[in-house]
Parts: sequence; structure tokens; C-alpha cells
Amino acid sequence: MRRVLLAAGMAGMLAVTACGSSGEPAPTVTVTATPSSSSAPPQDTAKDSGDGASSTPTSSAPPADDAAADTDGKKGVMPEVICLDLQAAQNKIQDNGVFFSRSEDATGKARQQVWDRNWIVVAQRPAAGEPIGEGDAVLSVVKKGEPNDCPGQ
Repeated sequence: MRRVLLAAGMAGMLAVTACGSSGEPAPTVTVTATPSSSSAPPQDTAKDSGDGASSTPTSSAPPADDAAADTDGKKGVMPEVICLDLQAAQNKIQDNGVFFSRSEDATGKARQQVWDRNWIVVAQRPAAGEPIGEGDAVLSVVKKGEPNDCPGQ
């Protein structure tokens, strides 16, 4: 019987280890995925640490469009996301070309935002209309039902 263990990390790593009953060590495969934009397919690299054979992706992504990237690494424009739930705010930022944003507990309690739809954005950095790159958007949030200045929230 073979068992497969899957583990995923925040950086997009995936490790697959198969354990056989024959006593031989099974190969481990690690796949690293990078975020992609709508104009380029994801790029994956795979390494096989088992029997010496390696897996190589069969397709390659087209070269990045240099005209679309700002020289300062800014890829999009910060939208207005105050009073949206955290998931909707993240979606709106992604629609503007930036896929990594950060969130922080506005109460100072350092609570983790596990279920994004259960949090309301009460402040944002930078302001709407400012250019942003990956990780530049910081959203301050409170749980739904906690005091905030958003009407109906």
C-alpha cells in the first residue's frame, strides 16, 4: 500500500512524498509555483529527488511584457476598499493587477484573519489611487459586528 503526504506552505511550495511497503525510499517531488498574471500562464518547476529522473515542465511562459511593468516594481493602482469585507477587498486589489496584499488587526490584538469574509476593512495603506506593487497594500480590519465607521456593518 502506498501513502501520499501533501504539504503546502505560504510561498506556494508543495511537497509530495510516497512511502512504499518494499522498504525502499520513495522519491520526493517538490513543485514551486509563482503567481501569474492574466497574460501569462503559471510557471512551475519540479524536481525529483528519487531515482535520478527529473520532471521538467513541457510548456514555457512567454516573456513578460516589459511595457506593463513600472520601473519601480509597481504593478497596479490601489482601489478604494474601506468598508468591504476582507475577501472582497483582496479580490478588488487582485483585479487591479496585484496579487499579494497584507491585513492586520486594527484593534492591536494581533488576531489572525483566518476567514477573510468575517472581517471588515476599516483603513487602507496606501490611499486609493496610489501605485502599488506586490505586498504594498496593507488593510486594517476588524471582525464583523465589532465597532467601526462602516454603515450597516
